[in-house]
Amino acid sequence: MSLLLEPELTTIAPVALAVHVRNLCYRYPDGTEALHDISLQIGEGEKVALVGPNGAGKSTLLLHLNGVLRCTSGSVQIGSTTLSDATIRTIRAQVGMVFQDPDDQLFSPTVFDDVAFGPLHMGLPEAEVRQRVAWALEQVDMAGFERRMPHHLSVGQRKRIAVATVLSMHPAILALDEPSAGLDPRARRGLVELLNRLPQAMLVSTHDMRLVQEVFPRMVILAQGRIAADGPSRELLADGALLEQYGLERP
Repeated sequence: MSLLLEPELTTIAPVALAVHVRNLCYRYPDGTEALHDISLQIGEGEKVALVGPNGAGKSTLLLHLNGVLRCTSGSVQIGSTTLSDATIRTIRAQVGMVFQDPDDQLFSPTVFDDVAFGPLHMGLPEAEVRQRVAWALEQVDMAGFERRMPHHLSVGQRKRIAVATVLSMHPAILALDEPSAGLDPRARRGLVELLNRLPQAMLVSTHDMRLVQEVFPRMVILAQGRIAADGPSRELLADGALLEQYGLERP
């Protein structure tokens, strides 16, 4: 059964789109189809949760937003720019990808070096790089940690630093994979506060249905590589039969 509700963004016209995915299909090199005919629009500043069982294709879809994976057919448009070989650098500057494991993202000897990595490779002058690092760390409540070694920090702190590494690039869109996984209650509360105050459009893959309820007005259910439902979170979360069908828990 497919349940496609009109997302809340369609009630506000006109809406500038941050993300426009059209008829996206993706097959692994062995021919296995991971995503089938995915069409998705996300408005500027809109926060969307991507949920579904393991193996549904959530992480695979996220990796298409900045060209880590390239669709077999269909298209991905970020703002007014369609993803292609010619536009990949522009797209990656616009889409901040935060992986589930922060250790996949943090590789420098100090927090400052990790957060400065993107702006430095954009060719920005040193003064602006330092300004961006200070600003990004302030956004995630990690100011003063510049000289700390990332691998000596807690999981929650490393996740915040991972977010700072993409915020320093001033992206328009954030794509986060399981941001609350492995966090203790205090770190999780800090994450909720952070996500609620960040202004960027977001597509966030999560199994944490309480996080969906607390942060994301819109929810997309992905199952077997297809969009099974798309609508206001409060409506989909109230549909017990729908949640049970796709192995999701009530928050």
